[in-house]
Amino acid sequence: MTGSVLIHVQYLLGIGHLQRTRRIGEALARRGIAVTLVSGGPPVPALEEPRRLRLVQLPPIRALDSRFELVDNNGRPIDATIRAARLRMLLDAFTGSRPDVVVVEGFPFARRAFRFELDPLIVAARQAGARLVCSIRDIVNPRDDPVRDDEIVRRVRSDFDLVLVHGDPSLVPFDAGFPAATEISDRLRYTGYVTERAAVEHGETSGGEILVSAGGGPAGRVLLQTALAARKLGCLAERPWRLLAGGGLPDADFAALTDDAPPGLVVERFRADFPALLRRCHISVSQAGYNTALDILTMQKRAVLVPFAAGREREQLIRAGRIAALGAAEMLRESELSAANLAAAIEAAAGRHPTAIDLDIDGAETSATLIAELVATGAPGGSAAVRGSGIIPR
Repeated sequence: MTGSVLIHVQYLLGIGHLQRTRRIGEALARRGIAVTLVSGGPPVPALEEPRRLRLVQLPPIRALDSRFELVDNNGRPIDATIRAARLRMLLDAFTGSRPDVVVVEGFPFARRAFRFELDPLIVAARQAGARLVCSIRDIVNPRDDPVRDDEIVRRVRSDFDLVLVHGDPSLVPFDAGFPAATEISDRLRYTGYVTERAAVEHGETSGGEILVSAGGGPAGRVLLQTALAARKLGCLAERPWRLLAGGGLPDADFAALTDDAPPGLVVERFRADFPALLRRCHISVSQAGYNTALDILTMQKRAVLVPFAAGREREQLIRAGRIAALGAAEMLRESELSAANLAAAIEAAAGRHPTAIDLDIDGAETSATLIAELVATGAPGGSAAVRGSGIIPR
Protein backbone atom coordinates (compact mmCIF):
# COMPACT_ATOMS: atom_id res chain seq x y z
CA MET A 1 0.00 0.00 0.00
CA THR A 2 1.14 3.56 -0.63
CA GLY A 3 -0.03 6.83 0.82
CA SER A 4 0.97 9.29 3.50
CA VAL A 5 -0.17 10.03 7.05
CA LEU A 6 0.84 12.89 9.33
CA ILE A 7 0.40 12.41 13.10
CA HIS A 8 0.52 15.30 15.57
CA VAL A 9 1.16 14.45 19.23
CA GLN A 10 1.73 16.68 22.23
CA TYR A 11 2.51 15.34 25.68
CA LEU A 12 2.79 17.59 28.73
CA LEU A 13 3.68 15.41 31.75
CA GLY A 14 4.07 11.68 31.10
CA ILE A 15 5.26 10.28 27.78
CA GLY A 16 2.37 7.86 27.28
CA HIS A 17 0.81 9.89 24.46
CA LEU A 18 4.08 9.78 22.52
CA GLN A 19 4.50 6.04 23.03
CA ARG A 20 0.95 5.30 21.92
CA THR A 21 1.10 7.38 18.74
CA ARG A 22 4.51 6.02 17.88
CA ARG A 23 3.20 2.46 18.03
CA ILE A 24 0.29 3.37 15.77
CA GLY A 25 2.67 5.10 13.36
CA GLU A 26 4.92 2.06 13.23
CA ALA A 27 1.91 -0.18 12.51
CA LEU A 28 1.03 2.10 9.59
CA ALA A 29 4.62 2.05 8.32
CA ARG A 30 4.55 -1.74 8.27
CA ARG A 31 1.72 -1.43 5.76
CA GLY A 32 3.93 0.59 3.43
CA ILE A 33 2.41 3.97 4.34
CA ALA A 34 4.76 6.94 4.71
CA VAL A 35 4.32 8.34 8.23
CA THR A 36 5.44 11.71 9.56
CA LEU A 37 5.26 11.92 13.34
CA VAL A 38 5.27 15.51 14.61
CA SER A 39 6.06 15.65 18.32
CA GLY A 40 5.59 18.78 20.42
CA GLY A 41 6.85 17.54 23.79
CA PRO A 42 10.46 17.41 24.96
CA PRO A 43 12.63 14.76 23.24
CA VAL A 44 13.14 11.57 25.27
CA PRO A 45 16.75 10.48 24.64
CA ALA A 46 16.31 7.14 26.41
CA LEU A 47 13.26 6.24 24.32
CA GLU A 48 13.97 4.07 21.32
CA GLU A 49 13.88 5.94 18.00
CA PRO A 50 10.66 5.37 16.05
CA ARG A 51 11.09 2.67 13.44
CA ARG A 52 10.51 3.63 9.77
CA LEU A 53 8.91 6.96 10.68
CA ARG A 54 9.96 10.47 9.81
CA LEU A 55 10.15 12.31 13.14
CA VAL A 56 9.70 16.08 13.21
CA GLN A 57 10.53 17.59 16.59
CA LEU A 58 8.85 20.92 17.25
CA PRO A 59 10.35 23.42 19.70
CA PRO A 60 9.31 21.61 22.90
CA ILE A 61 6.52 22.68 25.19
CA ARG A 62 5.84 20.91 28.48
CA ALA A 63 3.86 21.38 31.69
CA LEU A 64 5.88 22.93 34.48
CA ASP A 65 4.01 20.86 37.05
CA SER A 66 0.60 19.36 37.78
CA ARG A 67 -1.01 22.81 37.41
CA PHE A 68 -0.27 22.49 33.67
CA GLU A 69 1.43 25.86 33.28
CA LEU A 70 2.99 25.63 29.82
CA VAL A 71 6.72 26.33 29.51
CA ASP A 72 9.48 25.80 26.96
CA ASN A 73 12.34 23.36 27.42
CA ASN A 74 14.18 25.88 29.61
CA GLY A 75 11.24 26.38 31.94
CA ARG A 76 10.22 29.78 30.54
CA PRO A 77 6.56 30.59 29.82
CA ILE A 78 5.75 30.09 26.15
CA ASP A 79 5.42 33.21 24.02
CA ALA A 80 4.51 34.31 20.49
CA THR A 81 8.00 33.43 19.22
CA ILE A 82 7.79 29.73 20.10
CA ARG A 83 4.18 29.56 18.89
CA ALA A 84 5.15 31.02 15.52
CA ALA A 85 8.16 28.70 15.17
CA ARG A 86 6.09 25.62 15.96
CA LEU A 87 3.32 26.61 13.56
CA ARG A 88 5.80 27.21 10.75
CA MET A 89 7.50 23.82 11.29
CA LEU A 90 4.17 22.00 11.53
CA LEU A 91 2.81 23.48 8.31
CA ASP A 92 6.13 22.82 6.57
CA ALA A 93 5.87 19.18 7.67
CA PHE A 94 2.31 19.06 6.31
CA THR A 95 3.33 20.59 2.97
CA GLY A 96 6.34 18.31 2.67
CA SER A 97 4.51 15.08 3.46
CA ARG A 98 1.30 15.84 1.50
CA PRO A 99 -0.71 13.49 3.75
CA ASP A 100 -3.86 11.69 2.74
CA VAL A 101 -4.82 11.54 6.42
CA VAL A 102 -3.96 13.80 9.34
CA VAL A 103 -4.19 12.25 12.82
CA VAL A 104 -4.45 14.66 15.74
CA GLU A 105 -3.85 13.15 19.17
CA GLY A 106 -6.25 14.41 21.83
CA PHE A 107 -7.87 17.41 20.13
CA PRO A 108 -10.68 18.53 20.28
CA PHE A 109 -11.27 16.65 23.56
CA ALA A 110 -8.05 18.09 25.00
CA ARG A 111 -5.09 20.31 24.06
CA ARG A 112 -7.16 23.48 23.58
CA ALA A 113 -4.05 25.51 24.47
CA PHE A 114 -2.54 24.32 21.17
CA ARG A 115 -5.28 25.65 18.91
CA PHE A 116 -2.75 28.21 17.66
CA GLU A 117 -1.19 25.40 15.61
CA LEU A 118 -3.96 22.80 15.41
CA ASP A 119 -6.62 25.09 13.91
CA PRO A 120 -4.34 26.08 10.98
CA LEU A 121 -3.33 22.43 10.51
CA ILE A 122 -6.98 21.37 10.30
CA VAL A 123 -7.76 24.16 7.83
CA ALA A 124 -4.79 23.13 5.67
CA ALA A 125 -5.86 19.49 5.76
CA ARG A 126 -9.41 20.31 4.70
CA GLN A 127 -8.27 22.60 1.91
CA ALA A 128 -5.97 19.85 0.61
CA GLY A 129 -8.70 17.20 0.77
CA ALA A 130 -7.01 15.20 3.52
CA ARG A 131 -9.09 13.23 6.00
CA LEU A 132 -9.02 14.16 9.71
CA VAL A 133 -8.81 11.60 12.52
CA CYS A 134 -8.84 12.23 16.26
CA SER A 135 -6.80 9.73 18.28
CA ILE A 136 -7.83 9.65 21.94
CA ARG A 137 -7.02 7.43 24.92
CA ASP A 138 -9.67 5.32 26.66
CA ILE A 139 -10.83 8.04 29.09
CA VAL A 140 -11.35 11.76 28.59
CA ASN A 141 -10.97 13.71 31.81
CA PRO A 142 -14.58 14.55 32.84
CA ARG A 143 -15.41 18.25 32.88
CA ASP A 144 -18.99 18.50 34.20
CA ASP A 145 -19.40 21.23 31.59
CA PRO A 146 -22.21 20.54 29.08
CA VAL A 147 -21.34 23.68 27.11
CA ARG A 148 -17.78 22.45 26.56
CA ASP A 149 -19.08 18.98 25.65
CA ASP A 150 -21.41 20.50 23.08
CA GLU A 151 -18.51 22.47 21.62
CA ILE A 152 -16.47 19.26 21.25
CA VAL A 153 -19.40 17.49 19.54
CA ARG A 154 -19.78 20.33 17.06
CA ARG A 155 -16.05 20.33 16.34
CA VAL A 156 -15.98 16.58 15.78
CA ARG A 157 -18.98 16.70 13.46
CA SER A 158 -17.63 19.64 11.45
CA ASP A 159 -13.98 18.61 11.07
CA PHE A 160 -13.28 14.95 11.88
CA ASP A 161 -14.05 11.82 9.91
CA LEU A 162 -13.21 9.40 12.71
CA VAL A 163 -12.57 9.40 16.45
CA LEU A 164 -10.40 6.44 17.40
CA VAL A 165 -10.79 5.55 21.08
CA HIS A 166 -7.83 3.48 22.18
CA GLY A 167 -9.64 1.39 24.75
CA ASP A 168 -12.01 -1.51 25.33
CA PRO A 169 -15.54 -0.68 26.53
CA SER A 170 -15.62 -3.88 28.57
CA LEU A 171 -13.19 -2.16 30.94
CA VAL A 172 -14.19 1.51 30.62
CA PRO A 173 -16.76 2.84 28.12
CA PHE A 174 -15.88 6.18 26.54
CA ASP A 175 -18.97 7.85 27.96
CA ALA A 176 -17.56 7.34 31.46
CA GLY A 177 -15.49 10.44 30.78
CA PHE A 178 -17.44 12.01 27.93
CA PRO A 179 -21.21 11.75 28.48
CA ALA A 180 -21.98 13.20 25.03
CA ALA A 181 -20.32 10.24 23.31
CA THR A 182 -23.62 9.00 21.87
CA GLU A 183 -23.85 12.21 19.80
CA ILE A 184 -20.75 11.21 17.82
CA SER A 185 -21.31 7.44 17.82
CA ASP A 186 -21.37 7.33 14.01
CA ARG A 187 -17.74 8.52 13.95
CA LEU A 188 -16.42 6.77 17.03
CA ARG A 189 -14.54 3.48 16.89
CA TYR A 190 -13.03 1.53 19.77
CA THR A 191 -9.68 0.19 18.64
CA GLY A 192 -8.68 -1.79 21.69
CA TYR A 193 -5.74 -0.80 23.86
CA VAL A 194 -2.45 0.11 22.23
CA THR A 195 0.44 -1.93 23.59
CA GLU A 196 3.54 -3.82 22.56
CA ARG A 197 2.53 -7.43 21.98
CA ALA A 198 6.05 -8.58 22.87
CA ALA A 199 5.59 -7.25 26.40
CA VAL A 200 2.48 -9.31 27.09
CA GLU A 201 3.86 -12.18 29.09
CA HIS A 202 3.09 -13.32 32.60
CA GLY A 203 6.20 -12.77 34.69
CA GLU A 204 7.80 -15.00 37.31
CA THR A 205 7.44 -13.20 40.64
CA SER A 206 9.52 -15.44 42.93
CA GLY A 207 12.46 -13.38 44.13
CA GLY A 208 11.18 -10.34 42.25
CA GLU A 209 11.55 -6.77 43.41
CA ILE A 210 9.14 -4.07 44.46
CA LEU A 211 9.02 -1.76 41.44
CA VAL A 212 7.83 1.79 42.05
CA SER A 213 7.37 3.89 38.91
CA ALA A 214 6.14 7.44 38.52
CA GLY A 215 5.73 7.91 34.79
CA GLY A 216 7.67 10.31 32.61
CA GLY A 217 6.87 13.59 34.35
CA PRO A 218 7.36 15.42 37.64
CA ALA A 219 3.95 14.61 39.10
CA GLY A 220 5.05 11.35 40.78
CA ARG A 221 7.50 12.92 43.25
CA VAL A 222 5.23 12.44 46.27
CA LEU A 223 4.58 8.79 45.37
CA LEU A 224 8.32 8.10 45.16
CA GLN A 225 8.99 9.84 48.47
CA THR A 226 6.17 7.95 50.16
CA ALA A 227 7.36 4.63 48.77
CA LEU A 228 10.82 5.26 50.16
CA ALA A 229 9.27 6.04 53.54
CA ALA A 230 7.17 2.84 53.40
CA ARG A 231 10.31 0.82 52.76
CA LYS A 232 11.97 2.46 55.77
CA LEU A 233 9.01 1.29 57.88
CA GLY A 234 10.05 -2.25 56.99
CA CYS A 235 7.51 -2.99 54.26
CA LEU A 236 8.70 -6.13 52.42
CA ALA A 237 12.24 -5.17 53.41
CA GLU A 238 13.45 -8.67 52.57
CA ARG A 239 12.95 -7.90 48.88
CA PRO A 240 14.92 -5.50 46.70
CA TRP A 241 13.20 -2.22 45.83
CA ARG A 242 13.60 -0.11 42.72
CA LEU A 243 12.27 3.45 42.34
CA LEU A 244 11.99 4.74 38.78
CA ALA A 245 11.73 8.51 38.48
CA GLY A 246 10.57 10.09 35.26
CA GLY A 247 12.86 12.32 33.24
CA GLY A 248 10.79 15.32 34.30
CA LEU A 249 11.61 14.96 38.00
CA PRO A 250 13.90 17.87 38.98
CA ASP A 251 17.52 16.91 39.60
CA ALA A 252 17.37 18.15 43.20
CA ASP A 253 14.42 15.86 43.98
CA PHE A 254 16.14 12.92 42.29
CA ALA A 255 19.33 13.55 44.29
CA ALA A 256 17.35 13.76 47.55
CA LEU A 257 15.75 10.38 46.88
CA THR A 258 19.10 8.83 46.03
CA ASP A 259 20.80 10.23 49.12
CA ASP A 260 18.00 8.98 51.39
CA ALA A 261 17.82 5.47 49.91
CA PRO A 262 18.46 2.64 52.42
CA PRO A 263 20.48 -0.47 51.46
CA GLY A 264 18.52 -2.68 49.09
CA LEU A 265 16.72 0.22 47.41
CA VAL A 266 17.94 1.78 44.16
CA VAL A 267 16.72 4.97 42.52
CA GLU A 268 16.98 5.37 38.75
CA ARG A 269 15.72 7.51 35.92
CA PHE A 270 13.74 6.26 32.92
CA ARG A 271 14.49 2.66 31.86
CA ALA A 272 13.88 1.70 28.25
CA ASP A 273 13.48 -1.90 29.45
CA PHE A 274 10.65 -1.00 31.82
CA PRO A 275 8.32 -3.73 30.44
CA ALA A 276 10.97 -6.35 31.23
CA LEU A 277 11.41 -4.95 34.75
CA LEU A 278 7.66 -5.00 35.24
CA ARG A 279 7.38 -8.55 33.96
CA ARG A 280 9.94 -9.76 36.53
CA CYS A 281 8.82 -7.72 39.53
CA HIS A 282 6.94 -9.09 42.52
CA ILE A 283 4.71 -6.04 42.99
CA SER A 284 4.26 -2.90 40.91
CA VAL A 285 3.49 0.40 42.61
CA SER A 286 2.54 3.17 40.21
CA GLN A 287 0.10 5.82 39.20
CA ALA A 288 -2.68 4.71 36.86
CA GLY A 289 -1.57 6.12 33.54
CA TYR A 290 -2.68 4.43 30.34
CA ASN A 291 0.49 2.50 29.48
CA THR A 292 1.50 1.31 32.93
CA ALA A 293 -2.03 0.26 33.91
CA LEU A 294 -2.36 -1.66 30.66
CA ASP A 295 0.98 -3.42 31.15
CA ILE A 296 -0.05 -4.42 34.67
CA LEU A 297 -3.31 -5.91 33.41
CA THR A 298 -1.88 -7.77 30.45
CA MET A 299 0.99 -9.19 32.52
CA GLN A 300 -1.37 -9.97 35.43
CA LYS A 301 0.94 -8.36 37.97
CA ARG A 302 0.26 -7.81 41.64
CA ALA A 303 -0.11 -4.06 41.79
CA VAL A 304 -0.93 -0.98 43.83
CA LEU A 305 -2.36 1.96 41.87
CA VAL A 306 -2.15 5.51 43.24
CA PRO A 307 -3.99 7.50 40.56
CA PHE A 308 -2.84 11.02 39.75
CA ALA A 309 -5.62 13.35 40.88
CA ALA A 310 -4.18 16.87 41.11
CA GLY A 311 -6.56 19.72 40.44
CA ARG A 312 -9.58 18.48 38.50
CA GLU A 313 -7.86 15.41 37.05
CA ARG A 314 -10.10 12.33 37.27
CA GLU A 315 -9.03 10.23 34.30
CA GLN A 316 -6.62 8.01 36.28
CA LEU A 317 -9.06 7.76 39.18
CA ILE A 318 -11.73 6.35 36.86
CA ARG A 319 -9.31 3.84 35.36
CA ALA A 320 -7.85 2.74 38.68
CA GLY A 321 -11.27 2.49 40.30
CA ARG A 322 -12.52 0.17 37.59
CA ILE A 323 -9.42 -2.02 37.75
CA ALA A 324 -9.63 -2.25 41.54
CA ALA A 325 -13.37 -3.02 41.42
CA LEU A 326 -12.62 -5.98 39.16
CA GLY A 327 -10.04 -7.29 41.64
CA ALA A 328 -7.03 -6.73 39.40
CA ALA A 329 -5.14 -4.30 41.69
CA GLU A 330 -5.19 -2.46 44.98
CA MET A 331 -6.05 1.25 44.80
CA LEU A 332 -4.95 4.01 47.15
CA ARG A 333 -6.19 7.55 46.58
CA GLU A 334 -3.67 10.38 46.55
CA SER A 335 -5.62 12.02 49.37
CA GLU A 336 -5.01 8.92 51.53
CA LEU A 337 -1.36 8.50 50.59
CA SER A 338 0.96 7.99 53.56
CA ALA A 339 3.85 5.67 54.29
CA ALA A 340 1.69 3.48 56.53
CA ASN A 341 -1.23 3.32 54.09
CA LEU A 342 1.02 2.56 51.14
CA ALA A 343 2.80 -0.18 53.08
CA ALA A 344 -0.57 -1.72 53.95
CA ALA A 345 -1.67 -1.64 50.31
CA ILE A 346 1.59 -3.23 49.14
CA GLU A 347 1.26 -6.00 51.71
CA ALA A 348 -2.36 -6.57 50.66
CA ALA A 349 -1.28 -6.86 47.01
CA ALA A 350 1.41 -9.34 48.01
CA GLY A 351 -1.18 -11.55 49.67
CA ARG A 352 -3.31 -12.38 46.65
CA HIS A 353 -3.26 -13.07 42.94
CA PRO A 354 -4.87 -10.43 40.71
CA THR A 355 -8.02 -11.22 38.74
CA ALA A 356 -7.34 -11.83 35.05
CA ILE A 357 -9.20 -9.44 32.71
CA ASP A 358 -9.70 -10.25 29.04
CA LEU A 359 -8.95 -7.08 27.07
CA ASP A 360 -8.68 -6.18 23.40
CA ILE A 361 -5.02 -5.15 23.07
CA ASP A 362 -4.80 -4.96 19.29
CA GLY A 363 -5.19 -1.19 19.31
CA ALA A 364 -2.14 -0.34 17.22
CA GLU A 365 -3.04 -2.74 14.42
CA THR A 366 -6.75 -1.90 14.46
CA SER A 367 -5.98 1.83 14.41
CA ALA A 368 -3.64 1.32 11.49
CA THR A 369 -6.29 -0.69 9.63
CA LEU A 370 -8.90 2.04 10.05
CA ILE A 371 -6.50 4.83 9.07
CA ALA A 372 -5.24 2.81 6.10
CA GLU A 373 -8.85 2.46 4.87
CA LEU A 374 -9.08 6.24 4.77
CA VAL A 375 -5.78 6.42 2.90
CA ALA A 376 -6.91 3.85 0.35
CA THR A 377 -10.53 4.86 -0.19
CA GLY A 378 -10.89 8.38 1.11
CA ALA A 379 -14.00 7.19 2.95
CA PRO A 380 -14.48 7.00 6.72
CA GLY A 381 -13.21 3.68 8.02
CA GLY A 382 -16.46 2.26 9.24
CA SER A 383 -16.37 -1.01 7.35
CA ALA A 384 -13.70 -2.75 9.37
CA ALA A 385 -14.87 -5.32 11.89
CA VAL A 386 -13.80 -3.77 15.19
CA ARG A 387 -14.42 -5.46 18.47
CA GLY A 388 -16.76 -3.25 20.47
CA SER A 389 -17.01 -0.54 17.83
CA GLY A 390 -19.65 2.06 18.52
CA ILE A 391 -20.96 3.12 21.91
CA ILE A 392 -22.03 0.49 24.38
CA PRO A 393 -24.47 1.72 27.04
CA ARG A 394 -23.28 1.38 30.58
